[in-house]
Amino acid sequence: MTMFGTNQLLVDKHVEFIQNLDKKQDGLEYWMTEHLRVSGIYWGLVALFLLDRPQALDHEQIIAYVRGCQNADGGFGGHTHHDSHLLYTMSSVQILSMLNALDQIDGKKVTKYVLSLQQTNKQTNGQTTVCGDVWGEHDTRFAFIAMAVLSFFNTQDQLDTNGIVEYIRGAMNYDGGFGSKPGGESHAAQVYTCVAALAVAGRLDVVDRDRLSGWLAERQLLCGGMNGRPQKLEDVCYAWWVGSALDILRRRHWISAEKLVEFVVSAQDENGGIADRPGDVADVYHTCFGIAGLSLVRYPGLNEVDPVYCMPRSVVKRLGLHKWQDKVPKSWSQ
Repeated sequence: MTMFGTNQLLVDKHVEFIQNLDKKQDGLEYWMTEHLRVSGIYWGLVALFLLDRPQALDHEQIIAYVRGCQNADGGFGGHTHHDSHLLYTMSSVQILSMLNALDQIDGKKVTKYVLSLQQTNKQTNGQTTVCGDVWGEHDTRFAFIAMAVLSFFNTQDQLDTNGIVEYIRGAMNYDGGFGSKPGGESHAAQVYTCVAALAVAGRLDVVDRDRLSGWLAERQLLCGGMNGRPQKLEDVCYAWWVGSALDILRRRHWISAEKLVEFVVSAQDENGGIADRPGDVADVYHTCFGIAGLSLVRYPGLNEVDPVYCMPRSVVKRLGLHKWQDKVPKSWSQ
């Protein structure tokens, strides 16, 4: 009996669920989600690595497919012949990193693509934004992704880090949380991207640690699950979005790990996969972030996940990316 009692993760069923995802090609859902194919591989692979079943999928097949998603501009699309976007570029780099195949792509081309998407606005106190693609949408997600992706190639110093940090600072609200852009409502997923970006930049001093930790802790509801903002329903994915931010802040103990585990486990499908909440249909997105959330609270048998890069700590350490921890304010150890 562990501290989590009888709440058991259906490891074998989840592995089988992930393995079967690409075998359901006769359904409409498979083709309607074509633009998410790279993301789906990333979500499935993270789950398998944390479950300690990394060989459950064909690595060489995945590497060949992901490489085929890189475009002439250096970025990656969500599927072959799809336009480049930072979201899929990040997932592709993470996939190749986990499979120890990052050297099979040209990091200079990826760097050039990412740098092409940063924009400095002299009318907003020198804030630098990063667009998701050539069409110009920008928010704090892309600021994090730009810094994270370039850190894989040790080229993040080519970004206007100070300008990006000011943009993130501008997105911080009175409650300590962060929105999608300055003036946006605080949201747990945006909090993760902002806190993780500041961790990569070595600028966690920007965060109001106590205020933000309190706001994040309040996301846990009586059922044990968490929501992304006040007055919203609980959702398994926030086990990651909330939990990762608290982990970076060194405040993971501000929530009940036991209640969280109980909620996530209750959202499992008996045939494999995890849903957003009990009784709903399982999907690979919630399976990934549910398992990642369990890893954060040290659920037995799971490999440890890095709260910044959402990959196994062992992979992050192999790449030398774990050094963000050395930049955490010394006072936060208390």
